[in-house]
Amino acid sequence: MTIQNKLITYEEIEGVGYLTLNREDKLNALNTDVLKELEEVLIEISKTQFSVNGIIFTGAGEKAFIAGADIAEMSDMSVSQAKEFGELGQRVTLLFEKLQLPVIACVNGFALGGGCEMAMSCDFIYATNAAVFGQPEVKLGLIPGFGGTQRLSKLIGRNKAKEIVYTGRNVKADEALSLGLVNKVFDSKGEMLSEAKKTILRMTKNSPYAISIAKKVMNTGNDLTVSEGLHHELNEFSNIFNSQDMKEGCRAFVDKRAASFKGC
Repeated sequence: MTIQNKLITYEEIEGVGYLTLNREDKLNALNTDVLKELEEVLIEISKTQFSVNGIIFTGAGEKAFIAGADIAEMSDMSVSQAKEFGELGQRVTLLFEKLQLPVIACVNGFALGGGCEMAMSCDFIYATNAAVFGQPEVKLGLIPGFGGTQRLSKLIGRNKAKEIVYTGRNVKADEALSLGLVNKVFDSKGEMLSEAKKTILRMTKNSPYAISIAKKVMNTGNDLTVSEGLHHELNEFSNIFNSQDMKEGCRAFVDKRAASFKGC
């Protein structure tokens, strides 16, 4: 599947989906048009998910993944317009989380405000040495509105997240790595994208259905107590015994052969 919109492109190459935000002249800033296109594309991807093994999400150019929300558009919003804008941004982040496929955010340059929030809604983040993260909304008299107050705390801990949000300071790639916000750091965008592709292709020997259920359980567990999470895990663990992939995987192991998974 290939989608070529004005601001968002998506193409599938050798088992990997490449999702790119194309607003390089504005440092890929998120305005209403960008978010609506991104929402539409993610809905389309969700209809044919297992046509690829995973998705790489990045921004066009070398300067920014997503520099943030479009402040010029936001500056004149009413309360009701701001709520609609925030709801749209939050829907997009939830679509990333609900995709059954693994999604790697590949960050080069700025990932500030809404950009950091979009990256955090992916399964994990790769970055270059030039990457800069942050939630600088308080510098504009705002707070994060696309999930930054919630996801950042869960990723790096409440106290450190509060310090970053309250100060609005930038977080460079090396600190993001030490905080656990980023999984790996690379010297160049090309090297980062190459490694992201390798990571996704390493998953091809595994059951895509099992990966999708693991993602669902792990994301849901973020909002549960350990006891509640274990109960949810047990239900999904037992239910997966009805899947074709489970039967094929175990049979292949016993037969000492490579499994042929179908994603169901």
